Amino acid sequence: MKLVTFTSAGTDRVGVVDTASGLVHDVSGVLPDGAGVLEVVENWDELGPVLARQASEQPGTPLDSVRLRAPIPAPRRNVFCVGKNYREHVAEFGRSGYDTPGRSEALPDKPILFSKTTTSVTGPYDDVQSHPGVTSELDYEGELAVIIGRGGRGISRERAFEHVWGYTIVNDVTARDLQRDHKQWLLGKSLDTHCPMGPYAVSADEVPDVTALELETTVNGENRQLALVKDLIFDIPDLIATLSAGITLLPGDIIATGTPAGVGIGFEPPKFLSRGDVVEVAITGLGVLRNRIV
Repeated sequence: MKLVTFTSAGTDRVGVVDTASGLVHDVSGVLPDGAGVLEVVENWDELGPVLARQASEQPGTPLDSVRLRAPIPAPRRNVFCVGKNYREHVAEFGRSGYDTPGRSEALPDKPILFSKTTTSVTGPYDDVQSHPGVTSELDYEGELAVIIGRGGRGISRERAFEHVWGYTIVNDVTARDLQRDHKQWLLGKSLDTHCPMGPYAVSADEVPDVTALELETTVNGENRQLALVKDLIFDIPDLIATLSAGITLLPGDIIATGTPAGVGIGFEPPKFLSRGDVVEVAITGLGVLRNRIV
């Protein structure tokens, strides 16, 4: 099932999307008051079948006539992120001069984890603020994101996928100068609007082999990133096991799994984003993020 959060008459609604027909079916009427996609994920066993029935009975609205927000517009806590999780990206980042002093092109032996604040989350087609005066070196990072369904701590690799509700797309927009100058990643990763997400939250049953998904990022139509999820250094079970070893994962938690080679700082000279640029991130079966830099 593909779930969206969309705005109607100034309020957020939950919809089920039929991509074949291009329609979204409003299912908010069968949800508890105030419930959104986060609550649906948290109560999926109960609500999933109800939403499927409701969607089949409700007339649809053209998807392109509604404003989509991020599927989970206000995560309950920061988005978990993974740095340097594709081999070729490790090499380009190590050569760029933006890595933490003392780092190199050597592959990490454990996942490098950081987070993006919840206020960085924005919609799949919303404008991304360039924040002039705060940063002058804005970059893109297309990524597959995992949405946790059943929470838990001490989750083993073998049982990790039992805790995955589904997937979405994020662009881990990064202020490279802040990342470099502050010698940590939270600030450079967390400026407002710097986590476009969506367009859909796609349940895991629609993704029989997540490793086969292909990610592609373009800037103004120019291909910049192209990779398969199977190329991750630390795969999804690794990431879930590592995070949950001492942190209780919660339903609706979002884990951005890392970006492949082809980011702006990987070019000589770097290709930073400018106002007016349009960045698109597409992943097989998950849709396309499309955001303009303003």
